[in-house]
Amino acid sequence: MHRSMVAFVVVSFASGGAAFATAQPLCHPALTIGDVHFSEMTPPTLERTWTATVSVDTSGCQPNVSGSFDIAFTRLSETAPDLPFRQRYAWRSPSVAIAATFAADEAVQQFAIDNVTACACPK
Repeated sequence: MHRSMVAFVVVSFASGGAAFATAQPLCHPALTIGDVHFSEMTPPTLERTWTATVSVDTSGCQPNVSGSFDIAFTRLSETAPDLPFRQRYAWRSPSVAIAATFAADEAVQQFAIDNVTACACPK
């Protein structure tokens, strides 16, 4: 009984390796942040909206692809410690508009694109 279990495990790994070897390679779109703005405060909440346009170059991907990415922010506050956080967005060629809301006493110290979903490479 033990021998048949070992044989099953070996066969499972062997067939899994074969499936992995034939899987389609993954590529990554090139995302670039531009046109960044911070709105004026809006009554009654006095929130401000951070907006940007993310250009998406999918020339290294198969046609008609989309995916997701994170923006890693560092929020500054007049009344609290700096806070790093992430917000998830969807990407699609050629560009996407993104936004994040901040309180009146907050600002964005830095931001960066992270965790971009891979796409299938062109054949």
